[in-house]
Amino acid sequence: MISANDLKVKGIKAIEAELKKKPEAIITFRGKPKYIVLPLEEYERAKKLDKRYIEFLEERALGKVKEVTAKEHIQELMNEIQNTTE
Repeated sequence: MISANDLKVKGIKAIEAELKKKPEAIITFRGKPKYIVLPLEEYERAKKLDKRYIEFLEERALGKVKEVTAKEHIQELMNEIQNTTE
């Protein structure tokens, strides 16, 4: 974690040092976590995942998603493999 004071004094170097140790840098203010800094690639990845999750929920609400158990899914895959090898 980086205190707001450390960030003020050390600037971006404090963030870079923290990101070398962890995937995110947490900035504290008055001893409490306040902000999270991520590498841009990680932020963009998280945004894509959020977008895809929202799309999934919308598709599910419209009945476009087929929900099956793991056992059913494995059986479907096995059937598909059998059909492609024939």
